[in-house]
Amino acid sequence: MKKCISDRIFSLIADTAYESGTEAYVIGGYVRDCLLGRDHDQKDIDIVVKGSGIDLARKVARRISPGIKVTVYRNFGTAMFRTGNHIIEFVGARKESYSSDSRKPIVEDGDLEDDQNRRDFTINALAISLNRNNYGELIDPFNGISDLDQCLIRTPLEPGRTFSDDPLRMLRAIRFASQLDFSIQPETFESIRKNAGRISIVSYERITVELNKILMSSRPSLGFRLLYDSGLLEKIMPEFYKLKGVDKKDNQGHKDNFDHTLQVVDNVSAMSDSLWLRWAALLHDIAKPVTKKYIEGTGWTFHGHEFIGSKMVPGIFKRLKLPMGDSMRYVKKLVALHLRPIILSQESVTDSALRRLLFDAGDDIDDLMLLCEADITSKNERKVKHHLRNFGIVRKKLQEIEQKDHIRNFQPPIDGNEIIKMFNLKPGRQVGSLKSSIKEAILDGIIPNEYKAAREFLIKKAAEIGIKPVEK
Repeated sequence: MKKCISDRIFSLIADTAYESGTEAYVIGGYVRDCLLGRDHDQKDIDIVVKGSGIDLARKVARRISPGIKVTVYRNFGTAMFRTGNHIIEFVGARKESYSSDSRKPIVEDGDLEDDQNRRDFTINALAISLNRNNYGELIDPFNGISDLDQCLIRTPLEPGRTFSDDPLRMLRAIRFASQLDFSIQPETFESIRKNAGRISIVSYERITVELNKILMSSRPSLGFRLLYDSGLLEKIMPEFYKLKGVDKKDNQGHKDNFDHTLQVVDNVSAMSDSLWLRWAALLHDIAKPVTKKYIEGTGWTFHGHEFIGSKMVPGIFKRLKLPMGDSMRYVKKLVALHLRPIILSQESVTDSALRRLLFDAGDDIDDLMLLCEADITSKNERKVKHHLRNFGIVRKKLQEIEQKDHIRNFQPPIDGNEIIKMFNLKPGRQVGSLKSSIKEAILDGIIPNEYKAAREFLIKKAAEIGIKPVEK
């Protein structure tokens, strides 16, 4: 296993540990990813120490460079520092025990075996020795290598104990399965199902970290299907859970909106690394369960689901402790607008409609178009090609209108302050109405997006309601 620890930093840690009379091991994700051949150029490295991790961290940091800042978390007995592309964390080997109502453990000093016992999964309990007597030796007490070969997620100890002690590990199991494209051992997955209710003692901040990592995997649908099957999704995202299923009436059914949404998320993920665009894909049809209605002669409808869905986004973000600023507003906007390009692609589109779409989407128009293209999940290839061809036409027209009219994120050429001075008005509804009339005239193509044309239009519009500009 020496190929995984050829870096100079490991030799330096080994020398420092030997001189300090202690033992040190590389453990966890770095070892796992190295054995899988995954890129770890910018990777956290966990070093478990028999003794004080803080003391060894400080000694190693001084040997690398006196200027390195060591961050100490004394309550947890850990210390960390950055060197090159790596963040190295040192922790004293420990054993843990838990109470039933908390995921915060009671910690005691221990040895490597104790530390490996407390790890969440066998593939994360793999350790490589940095000690002189067996430097580079893989220490694998739970046959984690075999699980790596079989692409299997399994707990080192009895899974019920593992998940009851720390319920966040249930989400981590699904996250690793999603990231690595692994399966979860049946006994381990059944234990997740039995302990799903325990997720209630985990903070949403920690839950959302795992959800984001699932969303950022190459095929997020793998993780979300496991969340559904395990019972965890119903606990943490009941709105999304309710998308599952098909209702039928008069032999008419609608598509399974859960399956459709996951296909859209996978489609977006194949085209973009944006976390928030993936969240928009995940939530774009979130209001379909509450807007679903059967109309005789028409079938199943979901009228207004884009509007209602956009209204649901802030509440979901708030509960999940996601950022409530620009990221939330971006997702809300895309959910609200996701039908507009689809509608435009199905009819003879007017320049006015395109201008309004550009105005409403602003700089997010390209992401909106990508989301809409990902939203085409029909198994009918001819239908898909037809929609994509029409989207291509819409894209081209949007580019032409933007080049000609500069609508994206535009502000009317004449603002409210100038209107007040021009007509000697007081701030109020009349000023807002005149300013809005300029915007509408530009979006409708009545006037170009230019100051002179806007001023002439404004004077005529004001004259219609008996207002004249102040003579200079």
